[in-house]
Amino acid sequence: MIRRLLLFQLLFFIATEGISQAGNDSLIAVLVKEIGRKEVYENRKQEMIEKLTRALTDINQLSDAAQFALYNDLYHAYKTFIYDSAFKYSQKLIETSYRLNDKTKIGYARIKLGFILISSGMFKETFDSLKVVEVRYLPDSSRVDYYRLLARAYSDLMVYNKDAFYREHYKQLDSNYMDSALQGCKPGSYFHYYLLAVKNLHEGKHREVIHTVEELMQRHTLTHPQLAMNYYDLGAAYLALDEPDKTIRYTVLSSLSDIRASTKETAAMYTLARLLYKKGDIEHAYIFINQALDDAEFYGARQRKVEIGSILPLIAAARLNSVEGQRRIWLTYSAGLTVLAALVVIFSVIIFKQLKKLKAAEAVIIKANANLQEINQRLLEADKIKEEYIGYYFSNNSEYINKIESFKKNIDQKIQSKKFEDIRFLVNGINPSHEREELYVNFDKIFLKLFPDFVSIFNSYFKPEDRIVPKETQLLNTELRIFALIRLGIHDPEKIARILGYSLNTIYAYKNRVKSKSVVPNDQFEQKIMGIKTVSLLKS
Repeated sequence: MIRRLLLFQLLFFIATEGISQAGNDSLIAVLVKEIGRKEVYENRKQEMIEKLTRALTDINQLSDAAQFALYNDLYHAYKTFIYDSAFKYSQKLIETSYRLNDKTKIGYARIKLGFILISSGMFKETFDSLKVVEVRYLPDSSRVDYYRLLARAYSDLMVYNKDAFYREHYKQLDSNYMDSALQGCKPGSYFHYYLLAVKNLHEGKHREVIHTVEELMQRHTLTHPQLAMNYYDLGAAYLALDEPDKTIRYTVLSSLSDIRASTKETAAMYTLARLLYKKGDIEHAYIFINQALDDAEFYGARQRKVEIGSILPLIAAARLNSVEGQRRIWLTYSAGLTVLAALVVIFSVIIFKQLKKLKAAEAVIIKANANLQEINQRLLEADKIKEEYIGYYFSNNSEYINKIESFKKNIDQKIQSKKFEDIRFLVNGINPSHEREELYVNFDKIFLKLFPDFVSIFNSYFKPEDRIVPKETQLLNTELRIFALIRLGIHDPEKIARILGYSLNTIYAYKNRVKSKSVVPNDQFEQKIMGIKTVSLLKS
């Protein structure tokens, strides 16, 4: 009976989320929508935190035990939300536990500090906090937290340290501490299943991970943070089993749960961006890697920002190339519509002349009908061509389809009303230069978000009188943009010329002119450009 009730609760949760049978595309669309609503979830979190912080006004009137409880609530509110605040209240927990002279609470507080330190990639500080914990004074729940935190620390070190010798050592320590944590768990409890799944994942037992998590979800009703962690483990297991669709599905579900829980210390969004980038879904990869960067900056996760900084330039450059290619396709289609409009005008003139000859003779009428049939056939073919163009571009570029439909509608209206001069006016109204400028502005914003010190560092390679300063209306000018593309890894002058809309000779001329004024030797200049650090590395 209990198992049936828990299964019903699980199915109810999935049904209310509206995602139980949805495909990956639908799930990704839901995630994009939820990212747009993240402030709603953040506001709920902030309201809950504000209720707790109001109690700090009378903190001195509370007993030490009551203060410890309040600081503990604030710590848990912040621990995956804002690193600095979580660190602050973990310190308050430690101070209060020492005032209480309670070794159980001292150990508890040290474990909580260790959690946020490892979440920020501070390995040494984590071990320093945990080594003073006297395990014999810990209750079972804190002892489980202590051992699983040590297991996580060594697991993270194993990923971070590429040395084969130390990896094996860390792997063994991870396994030993996870076994110790499992011994303290009640069989059938949430943590028993969760830690068993993590242990199996670390040991490469991926089918057992899936079985364990599925059984966990059947037996327990999970919170959003718990769902996020378990979905992420499922995604990792399916990744190792080379099942990409299920990997993406569960990583999306993990990201959804993180958004709804306002969890900022998370790897799911970053992992999803990497998966979609490898799959070729650049647009969504770009959305999710920027969201991952926003979360890392919000929380203050230094190690996570470094990870994101390693792939963000690649995704940004791929998106820039994709947008440029789409722009060229759209311009080609516009040119095709122009030719089509000219043909329609010609056919209309022919029809008009034939109609004037209808009164001349029956023979002329018969001939005119034949001509009209031929013209109608050509118009049908022209309409079919239009339908093929519209269908093709609708499937490849939703961003431009509304513009194209509006353009076509205006053309048809002008033809029907015989306002042929207006057709030329509409065609001349297409402004490729504006589209290119908008592309450059978006590129400049993205690039300077990633490399905020690029211009100042770039100009440090020149004498003051030779430094390159963009106009007030610009973020970057052509010279800076060329070397920005080089910094993103686009070294081929032909590719740079195509992206910026210049000839190959013009690109060479710009590069040579800039290098000739630099105090850096020409053969070392691009190496210096590649050495400019991203914002994540500058702050770490």
